Amino acid sequence: MIMIRTIALVLLVSSMEVTYAFVSPLPQRMRYTTATSHQSTITPISDAELLSDPMFIEPVTTPQEGKKSSDELITIAKRFLKSSNGLGGDPDMLAESFIFEGPVVGPLKKEEFVKAIGSVDFTTAFPNWTPQFYGFFVDPLEVEQNRVWYTARGEGVNTGPLLPFAPEPTNNKVINPPQVCSLTIDHSSGLIERYTIGYVTDRNVGNTGGLGGLYGILYALGKPLPFPEANPWSKSWQYAFFQKLGAMIQR
Repeated sequence: MIMIRTIALVLLVSSMEVTYAFVSPLPQRMRYTTATSHQSTITPISDAELLSDPMFIEPVTTPQEGKKSSDELITIAKRFLKSSNGLGGDPDMLAESFIFEGPVVGPLKKEEFVKAIGSVDFTTAFPNWTPQFYGFFVDPLEVEQNRVWYTARGEGVNTGPLLPFAPEPTNNKVINPPQVCSLTIDHSSGLIERYTIGYVTDRNVGNTGGLGGLYGILYALGKPLPFPEANPWSKSWQYAFFQKLGAMIQR
């Protein structure tokens, strides 16, 4: 009962019109206040103050001593993606300690990853697949400065079998949503130690039901795998219940 009351209170507070006042210790900073009348007051700041604000983190431009530059790391990442048209990558570019992970897949070690990728003939299923990668940068908050982030999309028509999931071509067009991916690269060897993919940033883009990776592609083909993680998100009854509870409290 206490738990229900606590959650109800949280829902009530989050649904109320609250006044936010962000006051910076720096002089002449912008102050933004939202009142119950939905009126806001903004005190503008100069471009110089804005651009120098520590909340906006600049990209890595100067590599640490003995480490690869951002350009070198990004080149390695692009070479890996190009080696297999953006699907998998050259196994020789993977470190022995390599780990692959997705939102619900993995972690897979190098041998498991190479075997899994090799078991799917994506080129036959999508001979005209157009991979789309952009926004490459080295994470400035990683201590080792060795993680390359980028956004992946891509589209193509399924004109061949995608075994074992779709034995016959569906002729469906797949349009991927934007997905955040990363490659962590060892500075000394230049080999890839970790690979993450499939973290969708906008589930309303494309036709994969908001899913990334192979799960999204199979959904777009009308061949979704038979478990919740491989199907579009749906609201749980618990979440629906608490939403209704919050609406009732507001009345």
